Amino acid sequence: MSAGPHGSPGPGDTRDERSAREPSSLRERLRALPTFAPGLPTLEPDATPSDPVTLFRAWIEEAIDAGVPLPHAMTLATAGASGEVHARTVILKDVDPSGWWFATVSTSPKARDLAENPHAALTFLWPVLGRQVRVTGPVTPADPATSAADFLARSDGSRAAALVGHQSEALASRQEYRDAFAGALARAQHDPTLIEPTWTAYALAPTSVEFWQASDDRGQTRLRYRAVGHDWEKGLLWP
Repeated sequence: MSAGPHGSPGPGDTRDERSAREPSSLRERLRALPTFAPGLPTLEPDATPSDPVTLFRAWIEEAIDAGVPLPHAMTLATAGASGEVHARTVILKDVDPSGWWFATVSTSPKARDLAENPHAALTFLWPVLGRQVRVTGPVTPADPATSAADFLARSDGSRAAALVGHQSEALASRQEYRDAFAGALARAQHDPTLIEPTWTAYALAPTSVEFWQASDDRGQTRLRYRAVGHDWEKGLLWP
């Protein structure tokens, strides 16, 4: 069968041939996307450690080894006093007995939310492994020395980005930002000890950590750790 001019239906086109040339709706394209590739790892709840930090560290090490892009990227959700929820992607700095660490300037919207409501949630997604981790709990700012050490460990470009300031404020033009960044970068490179005074490290001390594992047969396993005093209680959740 042949098409008419400019790809228009020809007189003998079948319905299937016309449909093949018509663009799919976004809904159809989304539903057609694959989810997880075969060969996913498993989660055996009875073989998991007694605390979530140990299991999380093992999982993120596996994500790094598997070549997952940006395995330390996490969604941080906060809400201020009004209850309006805000979410953005930040970078995990460390995980230790104090909690899950990240950092930002204390004048940023996320820091202002945390000053009004010190409870937050983190979400990690590692599609190559069919894994997701959710962490919730109160957030506490670190002492100035810890925050300063975190800032000095950043690259010159990352330090410059923080030194520019004005996060989330209206910007008149890209050139205004380029000029400000160039000046901040020159300052950072000239003085390796220069610190942004508002830079603050934060630790989320979890009250709940949930590990989610997909499987090749499309079944799922959800394991939740809940803080009970100084111990952890493990339990399965319905997917």
